[in-house]
Amino acid sequence: MNAARHIARTHRAARQMSKALAYRTRSGLVAAAVEHGSLIRTGDLLDRLGADLPDGQRSWFGRHCAKAYRAAHLGTDAVRVWSQHRTTGRWIHVHVYAPTDPALYSALTTYKATQHLTRADFAEVA
Repeated sequence: MNAARHIARTHRAARQMSKALAYRTRSGLVAAAVEHGSLIRTGDLLDRLGADLPDGQRSWFGRHCAKAYRAAHLGTDAVRVWSQHRTTGRWIHVHVYAPTDPALYSALTTYKATQHLTRADFAEVA
């Protein structure tokens, strides 16, 4: 079976099940890697660091991460996964990164709302 046919069958099956299972099916192995912890969303990193940012600022942080990733990987985007929004519950498409990806930490230093997370005094407390 060729890849396009397999994808079409997966999407057809996903349309006939609950919304949560449908998005999980479409994300496949990427969603499993996120649950396992080998890939993380930008919001997961902010939660681990204790950054209490509103949704609008979290979104801008994600844009900074995507820009840093593209700069480091010759213009290619990071892997994307379907995930439920933390406050609205809507399904959204988000980029996921390796926990040690330099783009995440570059974005922490370049985004004004998260620069305090990289200071030495904050790191000692955390």
